[in-house]
Amino acid sequence: MLLEALSSAILGLALAWAVAHRMPHRLPARSLVLSTGVAGGLFGAFITHTALDFGNLFVILIGAAVVSAASLSLLVRPAGRLSRHSATA
Repeated sequence: MLLEALSSAILGLALAWAVAHRMPHRLPARSLVLSTGVAGGLFGAFITHTALDFGNLFVILIGAAVVSAASLSLLVRPAGRLSRHSATA
């Protein structure tokens, strides 16, 4: 179980680092991105381990990666400025 937690935290950190390195202009502070990746990885491993209840490390890491990517996607901002015009203008 310790190996699952450590592996999923490292996987979430690596995924967050890759996203922060690839699109720094569309994300908030790097510390928030990295901590969100780790937390998403740990939460994903917890959910997968609880739902499947067996020790297949590969499946648990896939669940950790999916939840980590989903939580990181919530931090991404739009690329350009959105020009919002009022209906009366």
